[in-house]
Amino acid sequence: MKQRFSLVFILALILTIVAACGADEKSENTSSGKETVIIGIDDTFAPMGFRDDNNEIVGFDIDLATAAAEHMGVNVEFQPIDWSTKESELSSGRIDLIWNGYTVTEERKEKVLFTKPYLENAQVVMTLADSEIAALNDLSDKEVGIQALSSALDALNANPISEKIALNEYKDNVLALTDLQAKRVEAVVIDKVVGEYFMTQQADTFKILDETLAPEQYAVGVKKGNEELLKKIQAALDEMNEDGTSAEISTKWFGEDIVLK
Repeated sequence: MKQRFSLVFILALILTIVAACGADEKSENTSSGKETVIIGIDDTFAPMGFRDDNNEIVGFDIDLATAAAEHMGVNVEFQPIDWSTKESELSSGRIDLIWNGYTVTEERKEKVLFTKPYLENAQVVMTLADSEIAALNDLSDKEVGIQALSSALDALNANPISEKIALNEYKDNVLALTDLQAKRVEAVVIDKVVGEYFMTQQADTFKILDETLAPEQYAVGVKKGNEELLKKIQAALDEMNEDGTSAEISTKWFGEDIVLK
């Protein structure tokens, strides 16, 4: 009986030592691992951030953020979110950044911190290629699609034509353009960079009006109070402008360097 007790005691001691070593190893791996920054995105927002044919998240902003993370020495995780709740996701801490064609507005400045703008944009009107709509005034009495709670909606509401149209709001631009193709709406107000990307994919399907609704700029959104992360991201973006990384990424997606310096 005594011998059996001793064996049990020794076995328990060995297991305790092994467990302790495993815990120490896990602790060491955790402490030496990189910090992970979670970025909230709209994964239908081509070419800024979207899913390719293999369901992989790709895009200009995806490449830019990944490169910035490498410069910062951190890991990055892209989290698809409901774009209409992006500021709530940020303020709650479920994401660390909003980085996916995120337009700088005065209203948003009250909710988030912004890096310096890195890309110029504007809001444009897309119609079917054979549409008779040729100017903003032609939208009068027309069914117009738009992404809900987007800068496109802000730009449209700031234009007098908004009072003369029937507005249809969608969760994302893909749904709006799908309804445009199905002729359930007659036009879609959309970010210029997004519209031009879809034009490269389906040039015979759509056209973009020459008139624009509003010039704007994209920047990275950071949670209020997190100035430290803001400084790190801005420093990484500045380094990427200097070493040519941002120009290379821009050329890959747009055929030229259009990144603001």
